[in-house]
Amino acid sequence: MPTDLPNLLTLSRIAAIPLLVVLASINTPQADMAACVVFSLAAITDYFDGKIARDRGAVSGFGRMLDPIADKLLVGAALMLLAGYGRLSDAGLFPAIVIMLREILVSGLREFLAELRVGLPVTPLAKWKTGFQMGALGTLLAGDSGAPVVGLGFLPVSLIGEGMLWAAAVLTLITGWDYLRAGLTLAQAETPTSRDAPAKPPGQS
Repeated sequence: MPTDLPNLLTLSRIAAIPLLVVLASINTPQADMAACVVFSLAAITDYFDGKIARDRGAVSGFGRMLDPIADKLLVGAALMLLAGYGRLSDAGLFPAIVIMLREILVSGLREFLAELRVGLPVTPLAKWKTGFQMGALGTLLAGDSGAPVVGLGFLPVSLIGEGMLWAAAVLTLITGWDYLRAGLTLAQAETPTSRDAPAKPPGQS
């Protein structure tokens, strides 16, 4: 049910996006740190919603559908905010583009595989990618401006965040290629359905 706790946690990631946008647009040290906190809390729900659903045996079709959508909306919003407000260096735009393109690729593969009733399993390497990605985005949302709020102004926070984003981008390329290769293998093995088969000439049974 949409009102189950795991689904509510998933929905909270989507609900956090407008607040994240408002905080990032305020552009003050306190707001930047608050944006980091909001994003981090939303990202953490990605772990707990799945764990709770599995522990309770409450994995639902609604949750399986909404979970990857919520993740992509949250990540996409954060990347666009960082790029739009100039919180990424010129070099930092490249891993951001890689991550965005990978999300689009995986979405397309999931749509294709759904027609074949085949799931796209999450690999351990993909979990590492998600960890680096979420950590990088949260760090970059705080940035050098927000770090002094919690006494970390002596650290090159933006540089650390971009380093993590590059690591996430490398893992993104690896996992994206693995998913693409699996999708291409299934596509080549698929047999044409009767709907796609050419019509027989008139008079043939």
